[in-house]
Amino acid sequence: MNAPEAIIEKFQLKDGREVSIETGRLAKQANGSVVVKCGGTMLLATVVANKDANPGVDFLPLTVDYREKFYAGGKIPGNFFRRETKPSDDEVLTMRLVDRVLRPLFPEDFHAEVQVMISLISYDKEVMPEALAGLAASAAIAITDIPFNGPMSEVRVVRIDGQLSINPSIENLKKADLDIMVGATKDSIVMVEGEMKEISEAEMLEAIKYAHEEIKVQIEAQERLAARIPASQTKREYCHETHNEEIREKVWAECYDKVYNVAKTPSAKEERHEKFAAVLEEFLSQYSEEERADVEPFAKIYYHDVEKEAMRQMILNEGIRLDGRDPKTIRPIWSEIDYLPGAHGSAIFTRGETQSLTAVTLGSVKDANMVDSVAINYDEKFFLHYNFPPFSTGEARPLRGTSRREVGHGNLAQRALAGMIPHENPYTIRVVSDILESNGSSSMATVCAGTLALMDAGVQITKPVSGIAMGLITDPKSGKFTVLSDILGDEDHLGDMDFKVTGSADGITACQMDIKIQGLTMDIMETALNQAREGRLHILGEILKTIDKPRADVKPHAPKMEILEIPKDFIGAVIGPGGKIIQQLQKDTDTVISIEEMGEIGRIEISGTDREKINAAIARINEITFVPVVGTVYKGKVVKVMDFGAFVAIAKGTEGLLHISEIEWKRLDKVPYAEGDEVEVKFMGYDDRKKMRLSRKVLLPRPPRPEQKPRTEGEAPKPEGEQPTEQA
Repeated sequence: MNAPEAIIEKFQLKDGREVSIETGRLAKQANGSVVVKCGGTMLLATVVANKDANPGVDFLPLTVDYREKFYAGGKIPGNFFRRETKPSDDEVLTMRLVDRVLRPLFPEDFHAEVQVMISLISYDKEVMPEALAGLAASAAIAITDIPFNGPMSEVRVVRIDGQLSINPSIENLKKADLDIMVGATKDSIVMVEGEMKEISEAEMLEAIKYAHEEIKVQIEAQERLAARIPASQTKREYCHETHNEEIREKVWAECYDKVYNVAKTPSAKEERHEKFAAVLEEFLSQYSEEERADVEPFAKIYYHDVEKEAMRQMILNEGIRLDGRDPKTIRPIWSEIDYLPGAHGSAIFTRGETQSLTAVTLGSVKDANMVDSVAINYDEKFFLHYNFPPFSTGEARPLRGTSRREVGHGNLAQRALAGMIPHENPYTIRVVSDILESNGSSSMATVCAGTLALMDAGVQITKPVSGIAMGLITDPKSGKFTVLSDILGDEDHLGDMDFKVTGSADGITACQMDIKIQGLTMDIMETALNQAREGRLHILGEILKTIDKPRADVKPHAPKMEILEIPKDFIGAVIGPGGKIIQQLQKDTDTVISIEEMGEIGRIEISGTDREKINAAIARINEITFVPVVGTVYKGKVVKVMDFGAFVAIAKGTEGLLHISEIEWKRLDKVPYAEGDEVEVKFMGYDDRKKMRLSRKVLLPRPPRPEQKPRTEGEAPKPEGEQPTEQA
């Protein structure tokens, strides 16, 4: 049997690298499958969609799965089972990036289950795979008969030395001051997420535009590929929704004005939901129990549309929001630090009906988060975990472990704050945000609470950071639009955009944007960014009223940490045979000591809760690693007295001779010291026999030279520098 012939389309990135999209050879029983290749990196993407929707399903059950096969990089998984297990956080984040662009591109009335699976099957360190995942997923769908308003693609944009580029290598990524992932169709930006080093709004817009131009090239390649696949030319027919126009008209006629009035009356989240529910219940109460069973499913669908339209028109026409604010006003804020006495740092941040309780824990290098994937392997010393329990929204639902949403929101907050942790920070830092109440933008509350908790913990962050979530309401018919600052949960759900922006007073540090409509213009995006800046600066001012700079030191019960650097040759001496010396040292000083070899030096990290004990550990290590420096003054102890001088110990196990002629400028007949005396000496170097030379007299004022008598005739001159002693 001959191998099937592949159908291939190619395009080039801006830097000249070639990307190919191939189909027709692998996974042919899937509805669609492609292999995307750039350099030595290859992704296999497949898609399968059921023909019919499951009974009662009124949404799109889309699953996007991304997995990295360790064989792709010639590695064996480091876990106990030695096989790929649950997805890593990085894999989950890639799934979310693809899902957020794909999901809004399926028809609203398409409810069949869709499963997109993307696998990294070959890895080249010069080509990061997550930047190709969106392209692979879209291409797999584009060549099928599955209804889809694409294609789309995603690119990673970085800026290095002022120059923008696409899809960098890992090494180049480390040099970037801007790193964003952009997903888009040919006409519209759909998703933006990334981190920056305090860039301006204009610089961010420039990067988004740059990305969109590259995405258009990738979409054209998908269109060329799809045109060569007969199955993609006619999309499948489906009927996943049934409607009753009579009930639709009646719901709109009888409920719209009532809903509008509820929306226009400022109220809290729970009260407002009860009032909305009462309007629907009033409508349904006119039917008998038998009639209601037939009417209610349709009525709920149309009533949701009524709620959405009433809220949108109220904002567009009257500039009034559900809680009575105007579009730019930020909800009331209160915050508090040092709330948890047992934590190393803590804060409560409350904005409206959204509240985060955040705690900071300081640890040693042994507490670092070990990241092990196909592409990277390193210890992460700053990480943030975000928890969203069901009680935060007044719900009781099953607890099923950390959700993808929690991973994504935590990562956004982590990226917002990570750039403010100084490079010389000695601690491993874990930040945990527990959301206690939620009504809009709990991830941005996490950023604000995280800033407060870090400062409370005494972490010397470079600058405080705040965050804000922006929304958008548009009316395609009239062309009107309103940008909303600090959105509520309902405004997120019923609006056209969720745009989260974090930053310091000097620029943006992270962003996450999801756009739910086609054709969002750059002008609207610019308006949203500028309005977001005003909002986050206001929030920053509010949190700085609670604490305006980090505490000078960590709390008494928090670990104190010191970093020493020693010559590489001394690492073995500090550790001792079988670790005997370092283990005893940790036991004696009640500290945790770790040693890491870094090139020609050894980096020693010493942590404990008692600074005196840490200092004792440092002193012991200094004794072991002591190397005298020529020209340095040491306070030594006399350990032995001889006729010709005294042996002085300037460190444990390090002693040298202080010759009698080096004690004072005058001649001495006897050494004026006894064993145990302390004396300051200067290390003068080593003699020809590699013995240490010490001097005390060079630390004393040199006596003036006595005036010399004129030489008599025939008298030989004295050698230069020779002086008569007092004894003479």
